[in-house]
Amino acid sequence: MYCAAELKCAAKVMLRRYTLSLSLSTLNELFMHIVIVTAGGAGMFCGSCMHDNTWARALMQAGHEVSLIPTYTPIRVDDHNESLDRVFFGGINVFLNDKFRWWGRMPRLLTHILDRPSLIRMATKWSVSNDASELGELTISMIRGEEGPHRAAIEELDKYISDDLKPDVVIFSNALLSGAVRELKQRYSGPILCMLQGDDVFLDGLNDQYRQTAIGLISERAQDFDGFLTHSQFYRDHMANYLSLPVENFSVLPLGIDFTGHSGLPEARSVGPYTVGYFARIAHEKGLHNLVDAFVELRAKIPGARLKVGGYLDRSHRKYLSDVLKSAGEHQSGIEYIGSPATLQEKVTFLNSLDVFSVPTEFLEPKGLYVLEALANGIPIVQPSHGAFPEILDATGGGIQVPAKDPLALAEGLLEMSDTTHRDKFSKRGWEQVRANYSPEAMVARTVEIVEGQLSR
Repeated sequence: MYCAAELKCAAKVMLRRYTLSLSLSTLNELFMHIVIVTAGGAGMFCGSCMHDNTWARALMQAGHEVSLIPTYTPIRVDDHNESLDRVFFGGINVFLNDKFRWWGRMPRLLTHILDRPSLIRMATKWSVSNDASELGELTISMIRGEEGPHRAAIEELDKYISDDLKPDVVIFSNALLSGAVRELKQRYSGPILCMLQGDDVFLDGLNDQYRQTAIGLISERAQDFDGFLTHSQFYRDHMANYLSLPVENFSVLPLGIDFTGHSGLPEARSVGPYTVGYFARIAHEKGLHNLVDAFVELRAKIPGARLKVGGYLDRSHRKYLSDVLKSAGEHQSGIEYIGSPATLQEKVTFLNSLDVFSVPTEFLEPKGLYVLEALANGIPIVQPSHGAFPEILDATGGGIQVPAKDPLALAEGLLEMSDTTHRDKFSKRGWEQVRANYSPEAMVARTVEIVEGQLSR
């Protein structure tokens, strides 16, 4: 016997298969229910959950039903939050389950209180860490799924998805949640996909005693997914190799950005000192030290140049920021840290005060959402030629590439952008092409194409 959800999926696939001559707008009237299981960023602005929020909104605006489910902590975004006002795998309970096995046997009526979003938000201000080096045991217990201490939490999430929501497709936003999939497949017969968007960065940050065990467990658990999504071809190939998965099981879903509120225009600023900008999480892997070293070199050619830095700063990285600023020596006076803007308007105002943008990462960036935001406001970019950046630059033409981890080469690139006419060319091209290639509409169309392919199987 087929369940109602299976019959609904089959009907949609048949309708699409025999209406190829209809317009895209007509096809989009055949709506789907999509569940996206995302992970909160422990109180910080997290690029992955911010993108998941934009993704969910774009699908909703196209007429699809979307349930954006937060896990661990509520998500924090700088625009309208589309997620459920409910948290699964609440971070406080996950921690207690992992440390005290008897906690999992406590009445759910009692432990459920600790999953309240307001309480978790309060906790993240004081004690919750998302530093991989401190989360080895917890990571492994989560990946072990039903075999570990979080079985009850897994059953609660899986039951909610399969029995209450009954979606057409389920998409987990990272492989660290793969421990919930095996049990879900016992309840739910639709396709279950996984979006990979930085999992390797977290896993590589684990202590040596946990890293290989965690990678091996995820590689095994990843077999339970029906397919994988990445935002770039680079990351598709990288993660297929990293997790020993068939590359043919991967689909590329380009990043999408909601351009509402991004008011910057494609024109070079003509007043004020030449200003270089950085906007990303303040951490070694994001490469602020590379940019500061390049800025010192740039000031030898443009003494009045300025560097403005914005982004989330965790307590554990305050010393890093202090050391980086001190490394600029006498040029530290030309550097300003503006903190982490709390709203989209504040972020856009910051971006519009820049002439050029750069986040010269140490690691192989799988996304680069901050680059798209700069381009959306007409700010050209200078980025290292690794990770997803070459694909973004090829698609937008909004800047130049320089060798990675090379402050001298980065300084030359920033110097090249100081020419107003030259900069204006990249600004206009990037502003136009980011809207053409990374729009919500393009993201929705590709999502529908991928999901239809899964349903047709």
